[in-house]
Amino acid sequence: MTIIDLKSPAVLARQKEVCQQYSSDVVLPDPHLKIGIAIDSLSKMPITGVRRKPVNGTDGWFIWGGDYSSETEFYQPLHLSHIGEFAPQVVPYLALAPGFKFMIDNEGYEDVWFDASLLEPF
Repeated sequence: MTIIDLKSPAVLARQKEVCQQYSSDVVLPDPHLKIGIAIDSLSKMPITGVRRKPVNGTDGWFIWGGDYSSETEFYQPLHLSHIGEFAPQVVPYLALAPGFKFMIDNEGYEDVWFDASLLEPF
C-alpha cells in the first residue's frame, strides 16, 4: 500500500510543475473530497483522468484504466486521501484545473489537454 501526502512540499511542487507545463491554473485537490475511480480497470493501460467542476462533495475527478465504460457501476467513490493506494501515478496531475484531461501509461506516454465540454453540467 502506498500512502501519499497530497499536501507534502514535494507533491505540491510536482503538481505545480505539471500545471505550468500545460498552462493550467493550479487547483489543488482536496483530500477530504471524493473522486470517481474505476478501481477494477486500473491494471489496464492507458490510465485516463478527466476533471469536471466539483459538485456534491466530489473533487470533479474521474479516473479509469483501459477503455471507458458507461456502465453504472464502472466508478467507485474514493476519498482523494486514498488515491496512493490505487493509482499513485496519477498524483502529479491532480492539481490540473477542471476541464483538463490526462492520459498516461507505464511506458512513459503522457498527454494532457483541455476540453471545454468538461465544464458543462452532466
